[in-house]
Amino acid sequence: MKKNFFILSGIIFLILGTIGIVIPLLPTTPFYLLSAYFFGKSSKKYYKFLMNNRVFGKYIKDYYEKKGITLKNKVNSIIFLSLGISCSIYKTQNIHMKIFLCLVFICVCFHILKQPTLK
Repeated sequence: MKKNFFILSGIIFLILGTIGIVIPLLPTTPFYLLSAYFFGKSSKKYYKFLMNNRVFGKYIKDYYEKKGITLKNKVNSIIFLSLGISCSIYKTQNIHMKIFLCLVFICVCFHILKQPTLK
């Protein structure tokens, strides 16, 4: 029962992380890290799939094993975050939402820049 719950949780967090690639307010990395955690506790097959994935496996490994982010990934993350948040700010008419999006942008940028830079 616990194993099935962990596999289901891993799949849900993997889906949420993937959706977070295109939706600015939904984080990607924390969901992928949670997915890796749950797969690591329940299914070697899914864990290997996640860690060896050619798109995001290296990022998860870097974060888990080396505790950091490469400069290239930091720059790319901030660029895509800027584009996504900017589009959202442009589209919304609500001033409170614009302020909220700016705060999210600042907090996420701070978190990304705070991480150690890997070579």
